Amino acid sequence: MNIRSLTRGDGVVIGAAVVLFIASFLSLISIPECRGEFCGSASSSSTNAWESLGLLMSIYLAGVIGAALIVLGRGMPGRKVAGLDLGQFGIALTVFALWTAFWTIIDMTADAGAGMILGLLATIVLAAGAIASPLVPALKAPLMGAPRPAVQPYGVQPGQPGAGGYGYPGAPQPAYGGQPGPGQAQPYGAQPQQGQPQAGQPQAQQAAAPAAQAQQAQPQAGAPAGDFAPFWFAVPVARPLYAEDGSPTPIAELAPGTWYLAVEQRGTGLVAQTQDGRRGVLQDTTGIQRG
Repeated sequence: MNIRSLTRGDGVVIGAAVVLFIASFLSLISIPECRGEFCGSASSSSTNAWESLGLLMSIYLAGVIGAALIVLGRGMPGRKVAGLDLGQFGIALTVFALWTAFWTIIDMTADAGAGMILGLLATIVLAAGAIASPLVPALKAPLMGAPRPAVQPYGVQPGQPGAGGYGYPGAPQPAYGGQPGPGQAQPYGAQPQQGQPQAGQPQAQQAAAPAAQAQQAQPQAGAPAGDFAPFWFAVPVARPLYAEDGSPTPIAELAPGTWYLAVEQRGTGLVAQTQDGRRGVLQDTTGIQRG
């Protein structure tokens, strides 16, 4: 799972789950021990959630498991449990943990201990972060910033050690039509472009080459518009990638900080290809960064 797909809301959920797990080891209540006719207020016994299976499963572990499902649902979109997405099922568990913790502390006849109070506060933050993550723009921002593209060392050719791999937008690519781009060597045996001077040509022909190139560069009347050229892009936030057949279920999720290849224009969307070769339609293209 790509950790760069996590949002700030997921960070809040993870932090609250850690606090909730720690609270399960703290005392829930303090019970005074009585000996004979006197009850010593200083002497007391305490119990934690691990000694009460009902509270452990319904509050503490339910909240931790719910947070884990939310994080897994972020990295594996489309996976379902009982007809619900992993993220939705996790949100339901966090709300259930908060509901149980609230009524448990209300119904207590003794003073609540540190584990119960801290558990209630952790479930409040956990449920609030899980519900607000897909709604609040500040929580939808990526948890980790996108890395800057690596600079390719001078003189390193693509495919050699040190060259950029898949997802690297800076690698030299041949120009459209198979001709080498600016600064690239022409393949052995390839014919020079029309208007390009050759070794041994008269000076007059070399001087006429720029004029011929300028004439060829002018678009012909009635020529169709330029075709779509594939390009590398990155998304600002995690966005779903849908199947090309138009089904509503996402097949993957594009994570910020990773470069993807746009291979086709599909209306207002883009047909993108992931690192493992899967292709799908990115419907929301607002704010994407071109490589």
